[in-house]
Amino acid sequence: MHQTLLTADAWQRILAFSANKPTPCLILDLDLLREKYRELTTAFPYASVYYAVKANPDVAVLQCLNQLGANFDIASVFELDKLLALNIPAERMSYGNTIKKARDIAYAYEQGIRLFASDCESDIRKLAKFAPGSRVYVRVLTEGSDTADWPLSRKFGCQRDMAIELILLARDLGLKPWGISFHVGSQQRDISSWDAALAKVRFIFDQLAGEGVQLEMVNMGGGMPATYKSRRHDIDEYGAAISRFIEEDFGGSPPHIIIEPGRSLVAEAGVLVSEVVQISTKSQDSHDRWVYLDVGLFGGLIEAVGEAIQYPLAWEGCGETLDEVILAGPTCDSMDILYEDHRYSLPVDLEEGDRLYWLSTGAYTTSYSSVEFNGIPPLKSYILE
Repeated sequence: MHQTLLTADAWQRILAFSANKPTPCLILDLDLLREKYRELTTAFPYASVYYAVKANPDVAVLQCLNQLGANFDIASVFELDKLLALNIPAERMSYGNTIKKARDIAYAYEQGIRLFASDCESDIRKLAKFAPGSRVYVRVLTEGSDTADWPLSRKFGCQRDMAIELILLARDLGLKPWGISFHVGSQQRDISSWDAALAKVRFIFDQLAGEGVQLEMVNMGGGMPATYKSRRHDIDEYGAAISRFIEEDFGGSPPHIIIEPGRSLVAEAGVLVSEVVQISTKSQDSHDRWVYLDVGLFGGLIEAVGEAIQYPLAWEGCGETLDEVILAGPTCDSMDILYEDHRYSLPVDLEEGDRLYWLSTGAYTTSYSSVEFNGIPPLKSYILE
């Protein structure tokens, strides 16, 4: 298939670079990453970018974004140590995970972290004890999970009234209440989700101002989508609409804005190269053709669980006649089926040993890959400079 997501030059560069690489593997094109960063900062010129390290913690990705001037959102002390080892200073990091051990808070504070997310009383009290005087922002629950391909609304955040109580508690315990954060859901295709979230934040700002607390920051999290099979708005459309929402809610003196892109930055910079292991049917008269690959849910494509994320799929050198298939991974776990309800159409002359190229797989593939399930090593990545 002649894919349309990448330019012809980028596609040929990836094909040539991956030709002698064993599969499965991820090819990361840093030129594409730089391009996505430029697009994002053009769409949101007023925002501070904190890259969500969990999306792809490859050292080359971190070094590239560091050189571009990005800040970093960390979810653990292990990500903190990784960034420190690259000589990225702690003042350019935010500890965005609301679930933290007391000793991890203390360690992060010791290393210089002074910006923490929170969403419950227990965490606020731990921050006051082990990270005294730090800036704190509280994460609120938002709507919009039904329009996000990968919802995040249930586990993290608190209700609006509790957010107000937590900010006041943080103040009383000697912390610096700095702002409010939200996340409208990963791969969010409904731009109006940001409108509702920002209106909720404005209400919190006003209520706290009445209590003598002047918040200074809004962290809009991630959520801006990458290009998968479903259609989405361009990033500049997100930028224009969200800028309008900010203006409507905060007027000419908006707070400091933070965004935490992960998927929207790195996904389209990656191509996962896989190989067909086996093709079969379950009976002589079955029309269902099963295509088993050397990568599956446990090898990096876990976001295909429930068929939530549907990646563009490309190939070369096969015929033009296509037919629907069921795609499955190589492991002995019956859960390891990628797409059965949503059928991909692949060439009828596809053979064992042919390669399939999964586009937009730079995010949440290597970081989700299992360590040694069925003895299979983690997904290896190669960097295309």
